[in-house]
Amino acid sequence: MSPADLRREYAMAALDVADVKPDPLDQFRHWFHDAQAAGVREPNAMTLATATPGGRPSARIVLLKTIDHRGFGFFTDYRSRKAAELDRNPQAALVFAWMELERQVRIEGTVEQMDREEAAAYFASRPLGSRHGAWASVQSSVIPDRAWLETAVLEVERRHPDGEIPLPSHWGGFILAPTMCEFWQGRPSRLHDRIQYRMSAGQWVVERLAP
Repeated sequence: MSPADLRREYAMAALDVADVKPDPLDQFRHWFHDAQAAGVREPNAMTLATATPGGRPSARIVLLKTIDHRGFGFFTDYRSRKAAELDRNPQAALVFAWMELERQVRIEGTVEQMDREEAAAYFASRPLGSRHGAWASVQSSVIPDRAWLETAVLEVERRHPDGEIPLPSHWGGFILAPTMCEFWQGRPSRLHDRIQYRMSAGQWVVERLAP
């Protein structure tokens, strides 16, 4: 079947300005809880879009790991392409797609690195294999083959036989502080509900967008 022939009506729910919370972070937590309760697989999976200073974009799926008053947090290798782009252009966008609920959340904002103490606490909670991998892999670099990577992991295991793996200097977290959030609820005939929060003079303005 052609992609053009794939169609589905959305009719599970509705969304209005009167329905949402005054703060988009609170609204996100509410919808995130709904996604977990609905059994959405990896509800914290999000598209992270970054760009070079010249405007060349790139996007990938990463996992949301923190959500608090500062914004949305995730972790990565600071030598990766995404980190290099964020270092030079600290603007990014996130997208969550929870199609089991016919919902999408779009977020835009500014990004800064987490402090080392917070990153170290999260790193220590990761499975041992993931900590080995953070030391062995130079994310986004070209490598000769899978065997090279597996050998690098074995070398990390050899250096740390007791399993005490310190936080690498090249690894840590980012927090995206939102300046725009949009909550999208699918509706029949593609007349979707779109509620946008935008920051203006230090206050959130909540408004409806045309579908």
